[in-house]
Parts: sequence; structure tokens; C-alpha cells
Amino acid sequence: MTGSRDDRRTKLGQLARLFGRLGVVAFGGPAAHIAMMHDEVVTRRRWLTDAQFVDLIGVTNLIPGPNSTEMTMHVGRERAGWRGLVVAGASFIVPAAAIVLAFAVAYVEYGQTPSGQALLYGVKPVVLAIIGQALVKLGRTALGGAGALGWVVGGAALVAYLAGGNEIAILLAGALAALGWRTARPTQGPAALAGMLFAAGTGASLDLGRILFVFTKIGAVLYGSGYVLLAFLRSDLVTRLDVLTDQQLLDAVAIGQFTPGPLFTTATFIGYLLAGLPGAIVATVGIFLPAFCFVAAVGPHVERLRRRAWSAALLDGVNAAAFGLMAGVMIELAGDALVDPLTVAVALATAAALWRTALNSAWLVLAGAVIGVLTTITGVV
Repeated sequence: MTGSRDDRRTKLGQLARLFGRLGVVAFGGPAAHIAMMHDEVVTRRRWLTDAQFVDLIGVTNLIPGPNSTEMTMHVGRERAGWRGLVVAGASFIVPAAAIVLAFAVAYVEYGQTPSGQALLYGVKPVVLAIIGQALVKLGRTALGGAGALGWVVGGAALVAYLAGGNEIAILLAGALAALGWRTARPTQGPAALAGMLFAAGTGASLDLGRILFVFTKIGAVLYGSGYVLLAFLRSDLVTRLDVLTDQQLLDAVAIGQFTPGPLFTTATFIGYLLAGLPGAIVATVGIFLPAFCFVAAVGPHVERLRRRAWSAALLDGVNAAAFGLMAGVMIELAGDALVDPLTVAVALATAAALWRTALNSAWLVLAGAVIGVLTTITGVV
């Protein structure tokens, strides 16, 4: 009994250290976060197989909330049960929220947000290479699960995403394409089926109770990217309640984007603006609480979903579509990250380091940040 308790404590400690560190160094948004997690929990520690990891990505895309944060919770649950779920999720959220809170205090004190451009200049090409490595490693598992249709769905999802398609519609279309192909066995080829489906899919104060309600509601219903989060926040806090200005909202989202960890820590910043430290805590708890509940409810059924033919088909379709979305994010990031010869060199050097050495990707991100800051200070670029 003691041995079992000691083993559980060891695993919880491992989860706290890993995701606490990622909460400090995981820049670049959900695609980058998931790529770094894959490096840590599949490649380095072998806590999960590629197939298990891809299935968790698929399930995460089916529920509302912050995808990369929910992935930490899924990994934690797989590793150490419900305690692992809580420890992994909290360890990823708290350091990032603390960093955002520090920026919020500075913002209220000095009236402006520090620029993150110097930091991101060096970090973005590193993140680009990390995502690229993860795509190569996960591609065969994510696309091969659905057979030939998987490659078609992944490609169609990529095209639809780059054309401005809704992320949730793309994921749903991918799931239905795989399900329809396996159950209906249509006379059309997989390309025709996927094509049809994708074409069809494609400044004031506020009391703590209201803050909790607003952010819990957003956390419970929000799918999609940071742009969707921006729309929800603007609808509630700028338009309906009139407690935040557009400029404050944009500043909050900007801080969430150039700080590490989940973009949902934007809630920490806004909560502080609305009601100080208590508001920051309440808003952070509110926006992340639904994710803990969703993962706790869905997590135990992942293996059962994989065993049943109809749900396995849906999962394969979602996995393939999610891979296409991740590839789309990488392409968009490439246009924003590779802006001159130095950033191209940083990306290539990072790719070489990832493939030829066992260097942890977190160190590469930190190195990119140092390059960005030094370059700006010295005026090399």
C-alpha cells in the first residue's frame, strides 16, 4: 500500500515539474504547446504512444475549452488518475497566469503593456520548427488511422482552414466524412465524400459573482482559436456589460499571445482590470473550470470510443482534420515568423537540433527568446 502511495506521489511530482516548466516556456499557441508535449510525453518519457496521444488530441477537439490545457489534463489523467488531471492542468495554468498577472499589474500602474515583439522575433521561428517536427512524427498516425480517406480529409481540412473555414465545422466535416465512408460505403471515392462534406461545412468594475459567471460561461461553450475568444469577450464585456474598452480588450489578448502557456490566461489580465487580484483569481478559475470538468467526464471513455466502430471512425476523421488544422497553423505562422535571413537561419538551426540531438525543445525556445532580445538591443536587424 505504501509503495502504491509513493508511486502515485512520484508520478504527481513528475507531472507538476513537467507542466509547470511548460507553463513558463511554452510559447506559440496550442499547436506549439501540443508539439512540445508530444516531445516530452511520447518521445522522451514514453508515457504514451503516438496513437494514444493522437486520440487524446481528437477527443480534446470534440469538447469546448482550451485545447492544449485540456491535453495536459488528459496526459495527467492517463499518468496518475484524477489527481494527475488536476495537478497537470493546474501546473500548466498557474505559472502562465502569474506571468500575465504581473503584466496586468504593470498595465494598471503604468498605463501600457510592454512590447513582446523582441521576444517573439526569435521565438516564432523556433516554434515553427517544433511544430514541423511534431507534424512529421504524428502525421502517419493521425492520417493513417482512416486509411486513404485520412489523407484526403487532412488535405481538405488544410485547404478549408487556409480559405478561412470555421475550425469546428472543419472538424465536424472530417468526423462525418470518416463515419460516412466506413458505414455507408458510398460508390464515390473518399475524395468526393470529403469534398462534399467540407464544402457544406465550410475599464469599469464588475462584482466577483458576475465575473465568475461570465468567464465560466465562456469556458464552457468556447470552441476554436484565440480570435473566437476575442469575439466572446468583446460581446460580453465591451458590448453587453460595457465594463471594458476595445483597446483594453486588445491589450489583454496581446498579452495572452506573447506570454507563455494557454491563451485563456487573458482572463487573468481582464479579471485584474475589473476587480484587482480577487477578480484575476475568479476570472482564471471561471474560464478553466469547465475544462477540468469536461476532461474528467470524457477522459475515462477514450479507450471505449476507440473500440467501437462508429466512434472510432469519428475519432479518426477528427484526428485527420485536426492534423490539417495544425498544418494550416504552421503555414500561417511561417509567413509571420520567417521575415528575414536571420529568422530563416534560426528555424533551420532549430530543425537540425531537433532531429540530430536530444536537446529539450524548451531550451530551444529560450534560446530563440534570447536571440530576439539581443538582436533588438544591438540593432542587428
